[in-house]
Amino acid sequence: MPQDSNLAPDPQRRLLLQAGAGVAAASLLAACGAPPLKPDQPSAASTRPHLMNNNEIYLLALSGTLPKASQRDAGIARLTAAGFTVSNQEAVSRQYQRFAGTDEERLSDLHNLLKRDAMPRMLLAGRGGYGACRLLPRIDFGKLVPRLKEAGTQVVGYSDFTALQLALLAKGGMGSFAGPMLYSDIGGKTPSAYALQQFMGCLSQSGWQVSVPGRQAETGRGEGLFWGGNLSVLSSLAGSPYLPDIAGGLLFLEDVGEQPYRLERMLQQLYLAGILQKQKAIFLGDFSMGRIVDAYDPSYTLGSVISQMRRELDVPIYTGLPFGHIHDKTTLPLGFPAKFACDENGLTLSFFDYPAHSADGLQPDTLLSAI
Repeated sequence: MPQDSNLAPDPQRRLLLQAGAGVAAASLLAACGAPPLKPDQPSAASTRPHLMNNNEIYLLALSGTLPKASQRDAGIARLTAAGFTVSNQEAVSRQYQRFAGTDEERLSDLHNLLKRDAMPRMLLAGRGGYGACRLLPRIDFGKLVPRLKEAGTQVVGYSDFTALQLALLAKGGMGSFAGPMLYSDIGGKTPSAYALQQFMGCLSQSGWQVSVPGRQAETGRGEGLFWGGNLSVLSSLAGSPYLPDIAGGLLFLEDVGEQPYRLERMLQQLYLAGILQKQKAIFLGDFSMGRIVDAYDPSYTLGSVISQMRRELDVPIYTGLPFGHIHDKTTLPLGFPAKFACDENGLTLSFFDYPAHSADGLQPDTLLSAI
C-alpha cells in the first residue's frame, strides 16, 4: 500500500545538504542532467490573470491524516516565505479515523473550487496514505476539470494522490505532476535541496528534462503520453472508469514497502488486463524496498520481477527514474507528451506542452531555509 516516507537522508545526501542548499541543488541538478532553474523564463500559462491567482497554492488532503502540527506548519511556512499564498490550510489539520477529515469534508475541498472566480496556481497534496479512491465516484469532474484546465492549474502530488491524478486524466484528459507533497517533503525536518529545486524548476519552465546516467538493459527512443504513478493505486483502479485507457503511452510506476511477489502480482494484473502490452515503453522509479526480502526465497527480488516482465512483454522497461517515496525526487509531468531516448550512456526523458507558470515574484531559494 502506498504511504509517506519521511526518511532521513543518507550520509552522502546529508553532506550535500550541509554544504549549502544552493550548491547542493546545483550539483544534483547537473548530475541528473535536468536544466537549471530559470525563474525569468516565459510561462506557458502566465497570461490568464483573470482565471488564476498567480501565486496561490490550495492545499488538498484527500487521504491520510497529517498528525504532526509542527511538520504541517513548517511546510506552510516555507511555501509562504518563498512568496506563495497558501490557502485551504484547515484541510491539513483535520482528522477523522485514519483520514484527513470525513469523506464529505475532503470532497468539499474539491467542490469548493467551483464557487471561486479564479482558480489557484496549484493544488498541492498534503500527503498520501489511503482514502482518495473513496471520493472518486462523487467528484464532479464534468465541472471541475474544465475550470482547472482553462486556468492552467497545476495539480501536484504522488502516492495515494495518484487516484485523483489518474481520474482527472481518465475523466477529462487533464494532466498533473508527480512531485513533492506538503507534509513529508516540504515540511520535513531536512527537506531535500534537490527535490525542491526540481519542483520549482519543472513547474516554472515550459520544457523539462530528466536524465538517468548509466547503461540500461536495452536502447531505444520514442514519443508518447507520459502517465502513471503509484503501482498499488494504479492497479487498484484497473477495470474502473478512473483508469485512463492509453495506447502507445509511456507508463511510469513507483511504489513503497511491497514484497517482490506483491509487485509482480500487481504488474501481472495490469498485464492480464492488457494495459502493459499497449504501452510504448515502461519506466520504473524507486520502489523503496529497504530491507524487504521475500519470505520464501531471499533471492527473489525486484530484479527477478523485472526480468519476468521483460520475458512476457514486448515492451522496453527502463529503470532508475529518480522518483518515488524517497528523499531526493525529481518532478515529472503526468498526462502530457514526452520523448525518450536511451543509448549506451543512459536514458533521457524530455517533457513539453504542460502548464508552466513564471516564478516572478517568488523566492525559490527560501524553500531551502530552516524555519
